[in-house]
Amino acid sequence: MSDRTAAVTRETAETTIEVTLDVDGDGDATVETGIGFFDHMLDSFARHGLFDLTVRADGDLHIDDHHTVEDVAITLGEAFDEALGDRRAIHRFADRKVPLDEAVADIVIDVSGRPLFEFDGEFSQERVGELTSQMAKHFFRSLAMNAGLTLHAGVVGENAHHEIEALFKATARALDDATQIDERRSDVASTKESL
Repeated sequence: MSDRTAAVTRETAETTIEVTLDVDGDGDATVETGIGFFDHMLDSFARHGLFDLTVRADGDLHIDDHHTVEDVAITLGEAFDEALGDRRAIHRFADRKVPLDEAVADIVIDVSGRPLFEFDGEFSQERVGELTSQMAKHFFRSLAMNAGLTLHAGVVGENAHHEIEALFKATARALDDATQIDERRSDVASTKESL
């Protein structure tokens, strides 16, 4: 198997983002976004997906959390797209349902190269720490659009911390499953012979 890694930088007038990714890592993460709960979620994402991940973000947090969260998601999505290359021999499809106390997140993913995001659910509180809850939904939309994922996500619960964390964990587990190499396959999992 080839080295499935990427290093991507995004610089705008609003943010400077640096992401390194190893899809076949050990779950090691170094994350510094300036948003404590978001750092915790990205660390959890790396740990549960067994991705080695470094994220360094310098954003306009004096305005709000939107640009930082969005641009991290864009950059991480681009890193996954680059690291996966032609997506040859991956399982491609996966689904995971993950609970966190009363909350349950349900993720269905296709690493298809065709970006689409669907979300079913509401967050029980407006904020968790310095993260606006709705930015979790926007994170996954931006990730899907830039990684070329068809991503269907849903969540139920009573506590936004649990709801968001369950979404990050379930997405990580599903993405890990879908990107694993199927040793029985030498081609791309598509009748089109391309993803």
